[in-house]
Amino acid sequence: MPTIHGVTRRSEGERVVEELDLEFGNGERRRYHRVHSGGHGAVAVVPMLDSDTVLLVREYAAGVHRYELGLVKGRIDAGETPEQAADRELKEEAGYGARRIEVLRTLSLAPTYMSHQTHLVLARDLYPQRLPGDEPEELEVVPWKLDRLHELILREEFSEGRSIAALFIVREWLRNHT
Repeated sequence: MPTIHGVTRRSEGERVVEELDLEFGNGERRRYHRVHSGGHGAVAVVPMLDSDTVLLVREYAAGVHRYELGLVKGRIDAGETPEQAADRELKEEAGYGARRIEVLRTLSLAPTYMSHQTHLVLARDLYPQRLPGDEPEELEVVPWKLDRLHELILREEFSEGRSIAALFIVREWLRNHT
């Protein structure tokens, strides 16, 4: 593990950017930058309508200026567990609650320079329930069969890395745990 000789911090809105003065085992020294996201983390929810059907949502994605198909996602609010945040986001974005919620693992976005992590949550035994959300329009809910995942990953409108990784992880997890 490199030795940290110093850390310089600066705030950029909700984020904190750190510059680390590092020395590696071979004596080489470098400066690395690390971004700490504000908040309490995030969730990516894989809601299973039945044993082979996941519910996706279509919402406007400002980063690519188009409608993007993906998983229910959102921030974890202060005082919430990942399971509670997943159930709330599922109700807000897809209009369903879940009786069975399991955190399968944590995913990082860019671990070489960001601390942000997303909890991958499997939601099953769904029931209809809608909560008001912060989206400006109701999101379209799109059922998708996991055995057609090979088709989904080639669609232009399905490009978000967390959603792609999460569906492969859940598909494999379900094969081994049902």
